[in-house]
Amino acid sequence: MTARIDKCFASCRAENRAALVIYSMAGDPDPETSLSILKALPKAGADIIEFGMPFTDPMADGPAIQAAGLRALKAGQTTVKTLDLVRRFRADDADTPVILMGYFNPIYVYGVGRFLADAKSAGIDGLIVVDLPPEEDDELCLPTLAAGLAFIRLATPTTDDRRLPAVLANTAGFVYYVSITGITGAATPDFRQVSDAVARIKRHTPLPVVVGFGVKTGADAAAIAEGADGVAVGTALVNAVKASLDTEGRATSKTVESVAKLVEGLAAGVRSVTKAKAA
Repeated sequence: MTARIDKCFASCRAENRAALVIYSMAGDPDPETSLSILKALPKAGADIIEFGMPFTDPMADGPAIQAAGLRALKAGQTTVKTLDLVRRFRADDADTPVILMGYFNPIYVYGVGRFLADAKSAGIDGLIVVDLPPEEDDELCLPTLAAGLAFIRLATPTTDDRRLPAVLANTAGFVYYVSITGITGAATPDFRQVSDAVARIKRHTPLPVVVGFGVKTGADAAAIAEGADGVAVGTALVNAVKASLDTEGRATSKTVESVAKLVEGLAAGVRSVTKAKAA
């Protein structure tokens, strides 16, 4: 099921541009609003969706995404309900790649075999599980690949050339480059260093390289798009959701609209950069 991901990047290459990858927390602030946001993302310009699986101890996430996960859990979001939201999304959208992003614990509790079967039937294209290093590929990575789903690995500024082959060994779909050291939403990346890092990674793999963490605006997205195959944005979207809620933390008439407006601006930034065609 990496076909949707491959087709998406091929389409973006044909348009000489980077892909826009948007993160949204499943069930935030409630399941129905989350589904409406999910449906709005491709229409606003998102090429790929990362759908966050809420978890009580998200060690790689900053305060904004942690809070989104807690809102979702408070509203009753579960792994079963997350897969159901994707299944409902697929009723109207058969083309947009959807990647589940989260931590191993909920998958382990669910049961790896059962989870992969249910994820595939729901229309999931791949997984990003941030707390499983390559040394633990037998736990989830290899079963995921065997099930026909992509297992997308993260590389960071501290992933040197000796470590990179292990990180890339069983990666599929694309490589996610974390542009800063630390948690999500913590800082704005040094765009020149990011471009150099992407070039280094691409010397080791033919896979597209998507850059995330720290991208907040259309201008940020444009700067990243200069050197990357894709730009991922999460915290900014989660903050837009939060800012739209009422004093009780409930969705308002502005919630979906504010998210869509943000994504439109990010998409415009990405599409403002025309990438040179490969020789």
